[in-house]
Amino acid sequence: MSTSVIRGVIGYTITPFAVDGSLDLAALGQSIDKLIASGVHAIAPLGSTGEGAYLSDSEWESVVRFSQEKIAGRVPTVVSVSDLTTARTVQRAQLAESCGATAVMVLPVSYWKLTDTEIVDHYKAVGAAINLPIMLYNNPGTSGTDLSVDLILRILSEVKNVTMVKESTGDIQRMHRLFKATDGKVAFYNGCNPLTLEALVAGATGWCTAAPNLIPKLNLALWDAVQNGQMEEARTLFYRQYEMLEYITRRGLPTTIKGGLKLQGLDVGAPRLPLQPLDAQGCTYLKGLLDTLC
Repeated sequence: MSTSVIRGVIGYTITPFAVDGSLDLAALGQSIDKLIASGVHAIAPLGSTGEGAYLSDSEWESVVRFSQEKIAGRVPTVVSVSDLTTARTVQRAQLAESCGATAVMVLPVSYWKLTDTEIVDHYKAVGAAINLPIMLYNNPGTSGTDLSVDLILRILSEVKNVTMVKESTGDIQRMHRLFKATDGKVAFYNGCNPLTLEALVAGATGWCTAAPNLIPKLNLALWDAVQNGQMEEARTLFYRQYEMLEYITRRGLPTTIKGGLKLQGLDVGAPRLPLQPLDAQGCTYLKGLLDTLC
């Protein structure tokens, strides 16, 4: 198992669709090249932004295979393999590994509310099936399950290849508690855009975000400023982009990122129903933000 730590800004890809609803892999390739050219430190296919939950098994597999071939080792990759069942999550994790993923990300999603033991056993099953690092993803807003700090610590102790934690609750105190409990040895990633400055200043290993699809220079400049100890510059950069970070999170990442890419000249289609394209008012507002920032 690789033990390397992915540091920096991890850009989340969209999944483009053609007018007839089929995958548009050519547009996906363009968006991947755009992200890599922007300077992101890693790429994460099929997360919330990539509408992984709305793809058929064959579509999901096509996106993984194409993304890994297109990225071709130019940057590390973290593939989101979450599914409703443990068996399908394991299958996806094994496929991601076979395609050359650097790591996988696992969100404990389920129709039924899971007990702590069921959640731990879910991660154990994935961990036993692959030789890749696992990023534990806590996002109760999409999974319906909020992993407590104590439960995360239990998973970290019982599943050895869970070496990274992505926290999207917006509670910075969880990060501080995890750092203290693990002597700072766990790689912690911020997944809450409006909390980015606070998380990076507190020592987050990276920032998982869809924002580099639209405003990569500002995102990367913020990361660099914090790493270089330029706090005044970091604050200025953060608050300059805050309205954008807050809006894409609040309005919905697939909808806003796809709308923004179209405004920038890359048509990646509409999000898949029940998600809908950004309406005229939203497009006007987003264009105003982009015109100011880009």
